[in-house]
Amino acid sequence: MDKHRCGWCEGDTLYEAYHDEEWGVPVKDDETLFEFLILETFQAGLSWITILRKRENFRQAFDHFDYKKIAKYNQARIDTLLQDPGIVRNKLKVNATVTNAIAFMEVQKEFGSFSEYIWGFTDHKPIKNELKNYKNAPATTELSDTISKDLKKRGFKFVGSTVIYAHMQATGMVNDHEVNCFRYHEV
Repeated sequence: MDKHRCGWCEGDTLYEAYHDEEWGVPVKDDETLFEFLILETFQAGLSWITILRKRENFRQAFDHFDYKKIAKYNQARIDTLLQDPGIVRNKLKVNATVTNAIAFMEVQKEFGSFSEYIWGFTDHKPIKNELKNYKNAPATTELSDTISKDLKKRGFKFVGSTVIYAHMQATGMVNDHEVNCFRYHEV
């Protein structure tokens, strides 16, 4: 018998694998949180499947999302990235990745880890929603608005409320699996 999945991922094996193995699983390590933050910022205005298909290219291009290295990128390195057809070549987003790496490390200095900071907004526990249909999931919430404003105040770029809510979903801060999805009770 086939497992019931959230409707948004059905029909594409890459999407289904991402849904089954990663999406909504609580992430507490800073390296993965940074990767998802950067991927979500590149996704702004695009479909997630576009980013997912380029994920390995992003990993190669951005030193496996090593924020310490990214924070030191100079203009020559940024120019090289803007010529890379394997990623989304958006000048503002590439520059924002460097800015966000620097801001990410500032948050780590202040809170001990980015995880401690970001999960502090949910009392370090996932928010469990009860969606019958993924189409009813919000694009933003008051909490994503609050986190977005705080990140912007700390110098982060491309972290609007929609991007932050998608980040919260991806990293398990919020469980937006449909209630009849096999992953709903697993994450």
